[in-house]
Amino acid sequence: MAKKNTVPKKPTKAPAKKVAAPKPVKKPAAKLAVVKRPKERVLITGAAGFLGSHLCDRFLKEGYHVIGMDNLITGRLKNIEHLFKREDFEFFHHDVSTFVHVPGDLKFILHFASPASPIDYLKIPIQTLKVSSLGTHNLLGLAKAKGARILVASTSEVYGDPKVHPQNEEYWGHVNTVGPRGVYDEAKRFQEAITMAYHTYHGVETRMVRIFNTYGPRMRLNDGRVLPAFIGQALRGEDLTIFGKGNQTRSFCYVDDLIEGIYRLLLSDYAGPVNIGNPAEITIKQFAEEIVKLTGTKQKLVYKPLPQDDPMQRQPDITLAKKLLKWQPKVSRAEGLKITYAYFKSLSAKELHEKDHNSFEGYVRK
Repeated sequence: MAKKNTVPKKPTKAPAKKVAAPKPVKKPAAKLAVVKRPKERVLITGAAGFLGSHLCDRFLKEGYHVIGMDNLITGRLKNIEHLFKREDFEFFHHDVSTFVHVPGDLKFILHFASPASPIDYLKIPIQTLKVSSLGTHNLLGLAKAKGARILVASTSEVYGDPKVHPQNEEYWGHVNTVGPRGVYDEAKRFQEAITMAYHTYHGVETRMVRIFNTYGPRMRLNDGRVLPAFIGQALRGEDLTIFGKGNQTRSFCYVDDLIEGIYRLLLSDYAGPVNIGNPAEITIKQFAEEIVKLTGTKQKLVYKPLPQDDPMQRQPDITLAKKLLKWQPKVSRAEGLKITYAYFKSLSAKELHEKDHNSFEGYVRK
């Protein structure tokens, strides 16, 4: 039987194996170097004082690098010692009445160096006049050189013993230029004048705050102002001293409210003076009775002659601050007094019975 012709079969190829394409290797993303932007720098004079120390706290909280300056005549390092470990705070023990040099840029300058207590500026009248005249001149020159905005701390004392009540910014005041309080009143009036001159003639960005009676923690218990004087006497078991009949009036603003108003004014576009204070008015006698009730003591009220040129009325008209800064005080006197009283109660026995803050022996002419 014949064999069939057979075509040899081609060898069957094994199915090609699919080789997966290599996965791209992800390179770690290059890390961008984080460059910390340097903080804007603020110079605060009178930094170890009552208001200056609170301003240091506020500007640090707002993210600024704070340079504090104080000659410590009336200021106390205790007020700012909690800041010394911070890298964004530095302190210079210096008198701004001589000269002021600060290397580097400055965004803001706040000039709060000055005795503010009648006891102090009656003991050191020349230094009181110098710091608001020569000191202000030096700091305005620094602001001009640095292109910085400067805010100066004026006072309700520019109104003197006012004949207008309440006092608004358009009132020119009623001041005895050669009386015992004139060294403070006129120093601040000159301060306002030279500040406005630098604004109009040199184009320096200036702000002016007229500060009314302010209280709160870090006040000196023995600085001679009525609130610490009353609380100090109550804590020591002494009778409360009222000068005059006690029918003169004052208005007391809690320090946190004041600092908020100052901060808003600094950031505003207004170069004229602005009242910052609490318009809630009270007589000195009523205030003494509030302190006795607050402290739970049973002291008597004793009366002594009214000092020369002591103003009979003091109440801010804050219409401009409300309109311009959208500001008004929030802390009631009852609430603020509780906080302040707790602070004074925490003082040591030595501080409580300290009569004179400073002898000023190096400054008083013999």
